[in-house]
Amino acid sequence: MSKTFMQMAKEAMAQVPGIKPEEAYKRMKADSKTVVVDVRDAADTAQTGLVPGSLNISLGMLAVRADRELPETFRHPDLQDRSRPVIAICSLGPNSARGARELKDMGFSNVAFVEGGMQAWIEAGLPTNKDQR
Repeated sequence: MSKTFMQMAKEAMAQVPGIKPEEAYKRMKADSKTVVVDVRDAADTAQTGLVPGSLNISLGMLAVRADRELPETFRHPDLQDRSRPVIAICSLGPNSARGARELKDMGFSNVAFVEGGMQAWIEAGLPTNKDQR
């Protein structure tokens, strides 16, 4: 049976924890190993900027960059430790849930997504790299 985007997103949201932007920021500050992965396409980040220190890896390339069996040239070194805390973020939340679930499926043991995405992050008054320019 075919599924809609929102059906897939809701399934992902049911399988990985969603956290508020303030909680994500707190986790980043408390544990320097925590990595935030922005799963938006690079072109979609210009208006809002990124969470400072985050990785911008599009949802379509996330599994490739996190894979440990592909050649090193395809992998991202920050996504090779399956125990590393990872927080996914996107524009509004659904795609970050899908990305977090994908990482969970790949064996990551500590993944979450930001509820409300960058929109909620900005509304909470949290910093972006756009603010630092």
